[in-house]
Amino acid sequence: MNTLSFALLLVLVQRPDVPPPPAIVVNGSAQILVNPDEATVRLGITRQSPNAQAAQEQTNAVAKEILNAVTKLGVTANQIQTTRLLLTPVYAPRTPESRDAPRIVAYNATNSVSVRLSNLSLVGPVIDAGLKAGANQLEGVQFGLRNDLSAREEALKQAVQEARSKAQVMAAALGVNLAEVLEASEGGVSVVPFAETGMVARSMAVAADTPVSPGQIQVHANIMIRYRITPK
Repeated sequence: MNTLSFALLLVLVQRPDVPPPPAIVVNGSAQILVNPDEATVRLGITRQSPNAQAAQEQTNAVAKEILNAVTKLGVTANQIQTTRLLLTPVYAPRTPESRDAPRIVAYNATNSVSVRLSNLSLVGPVIDAGLKAGANQLEGVQFGLRNDLSAREEALKQAVQEARSKAQVMAAALGVNLAEVLEASEGGVSVVPFAETGMVARSMAVAADTPVSPGQIQVHANIMIRYRITPK
């Protein structure tokens, strides 16, 4: 086939006046629940001092105590990460009519430590150990999946099955036959981790063990499929 013939054939194929084949368009969605296999505990340390260096040194000392306490539970160093370091000034109160320059009276130092756990039975003990070591904030616990590929694939599979079922019902109601798939488009697959709400720990020590329930992870999938239909 020469270039001219190929161009003519391409024009014929793409002619806008040729109507598309009759079709049914359906959306399918699915939600599955899976058990988490990892958790992240976020502990915070906040200390205040008139001196910036002293405030920072206090938080650093507590962070080391937390590290030591958590590693005694069998958590390795590569599972512990510093996720936030802040040093902010605290200003003296001012009246609305005051024209004096803001005056720093203290400094707040904040250090946040994240502990990633593959053994979910350690979540409660890690929280307790961190708070006993001097953490005064529990910023939250988040459960997740190390590898969510199989869960995503299963959710997509179920979404396709739902779309196919919808199309079959519609075809039967319309009195037509359901033929091949003309188009399929993924509308997104999302993993919704289960998170425990954070809290501020008012006590420097915990009197009772912290109960933690991992719950389940939600995996959502959406898909759009266009099927060709034919007369019966």
